[in-house]
Amino acid sequence: MDFLSLFVTDFIAQLQSPTLAFLIGGMIIAALGSELVIPESICTIIVFMLLTKIGLTGGIAIRNSNLTEMVLPMIFAIMVGIIVVFIARYTLAKLPKVKVVDAIATGGLFGAVSGSTMAAGLTVLEEQKIPFEAWTGALYPFMDIPALVTAIVIANIYLNKRKLKEAGESVIEESLSKQPVAAGDYPSTRQEYLSQQKDPADNRVKIWPIIEESLRGPALSAMLLGLALGLFTRPESVYKGFYDPAFRGLLSILMLVMGMEAWSRIGELRKVAQWYVVYSVVAPFLHGLIAFGFGMIAHYTTGFSMGGVVVLAVIASSSSDISGPPTLRAGIPSANPSAYIGASTAVGTPIAIGVCIPFFIGLAQSIGGR
Repeated sequence: MDFLSLFVTDFIAQLQSPTLAFLIGGMIIAALGSELVIPESICTIIVFMLLTKIGLTGGIAIRNSNLTEMVLPMIFAIMVGIIVVFIARYTLAKLPKVKVVDAIATGGLFGAVSGSTMAAGLTVLEEQKIPFEAWTGALYPFMDIPALVTAIVIANIYLNKRKLKEAGESVIEESLSKQPVAAGDYPSTRQEYLSQQKDPADNRVKIWPIIEESLRGPALSAMLLGLALGLFTRPESVYKGFYDPAFRGLLSILMLVMGMEAWSRIGELRKVAQWYVVYSVVAPFLHGLIAFGFGMIAHYTTGFSMGGVVVLAVIASSSSDISGPPTLRAGIPSANPSAYIGASTAVGTPIAIGVCIPFFIGLAQSIGGR
């Protein structure tokens, strides 16, 4: 009952917090047909400032902290990002009407990190005065990049294998149509096809360009820039005078925009298999619980704070709304954006922000006490 009461209390508080209030407000005005439009250029600046601030916070904290304390949470962040993609590959992809490449792309998006959800989680922890390591924001790229790279690599391997299989079968059928072929000749026919390929390396997936593309993306670029500036320079004056005071106001505007976008994408989600709705409701909790479990291991072995465990769970429960979509569109062009973006933005993000944040805070408090 302690956990339930804590969850209900935190959920009600979250409903009253500016973060979720603006998200719900955006959904309401979009549902009412409001013509309010926030220019994309303004959203780009807001996202840049938010992620730069988070990067600066992490960089400054890393500079002033013991690096050995960060190793285990970073390893766990990488593991969670990869595990999430494989979960989608062997669960969502097996469901009726779900295409494998769409499921893999969805797993990649849910394995990657939402900067806005992470910012919301950090804000709630600060508002409730729950201590956490300041460098936990720097875990973002350690989960984000491996998830996106894994999804793109797995999707391309799957597509290459399918093309090879289809091409091999077409060669066999063509050979059969031209002349009788004994049963024992089938393997040699496929082998003849394989031997005609120009270079086996043509079918290999090049991983480094994918990593490079992710690093050049606007979200990770802003995050890594702030991280590097906080780590190697002394930006405390501009941080305290500009980025920190503006953070919550800018976040509220971004939440308003995301609320409007979430409502607009509900229609897109209806066009694809309804299993995506089920997945996007269950996945944030499942992924967050996996990360929470890893975080507890770090808590008992290295003294990782319970607030840090919550941050790790929150970023795992999130789904990328900034860096992920353009990266996946480029890396898996055959995947349907209405499936993976609709599932993430219309359902996954509101669940992660509105329910998972208070859920994991309540879980941590029930285990570790207030």
